[in-house]
Amino acid sequence: MRNIRLLLAYDGTNYHGFQRQHETHGPTVQGTLEAVWAKLVEEEVTLATAGRTDTGVHASGQVVNFMTSARIPEEKIPKAFNSMLPRDIRILQAEQVSDDFNARWSAKWKRYDYQMDNNPIPNVFTRLYASHVPIPLNVAEMQKAGKLLEGRHNFKTFAAAGGASKTFERTIYRCLVRKDQGLIRVSCVGDGFLYHMVRIMVGTLMDVGKGRISPQEIPEIIASQDRKRARMIAQAHGLSLVHVHYTEESPFEIFEDLLSAGH
Repeated sequence: MRNIRLLLAYDGTNYHGFQRQHETHGPTVQGTLEAVWAKLVEEEVTLATAGRTDTGVHASGQVVNFMTSARIPEEKIPKAFNSMLPRDIRILQAEQVSDDFNARWSAKWKRYDYQMDNNPIPNVFTRLYASHVPIPLNVAEMQKAGKLLEGRHNFKTFAAAGGASKTFERTIYRCLVRKDQGLIRVSCVGDGFLYHMVRIMVGTLMDVGKGRISPQEIPEIIASQDRKRARMIAQAHGLSLVHVHYTEESPFEIFEDLLSAGH
């Protein structure tokens, strides 16, 4: 048996999230991958994943692993997979890893990016990958609020009901807000994220940008551990899982853009 790790990208528009569900709910990324592998080598496997992305959420750096007895060389796995996968899912890399590797539990940190189209009229070319917010947002205030979300906190305020996590302490290394030609991007990097946590954080930043709350209220909102204090959940399709990291490098060694001037 070999433990195979896959790096993959997918457009989540047509999928009912990553995690396999009953077929009546619609296709999932996990279900699609497992079905293709079964056709390729006549073997049923169960994928472990770094992040169970929700319906409509995308990924450019998702990681999964599975145990297999198939003899196909790992360097040939991407081409074989991609020949049978739909065009909105692509295997970027495959490698054999140690038996104790787990895509979720072995991860050191993850990066999610969220995009907002802040133009009065939505851009037709980003509509699947950026939520449209026609109300002008105060990016400078959002940047202040993002910085106050950084650090190790109890993020119970930002956890939606239905999650399986028993502890709520997480470390956010960076919550960076940038704007370029009407497109606002929020980059969130942390050692782990609760159910809907990134989308709730982004929703709170949107409320700051609209002037509904001030950046100075962020520490109080975190300390309250009251889900009602952060009610807004940003739409799913603006979110993408960008990277999952498994070695000791810091996020700032991997991504120079996180060292944004003025943050």
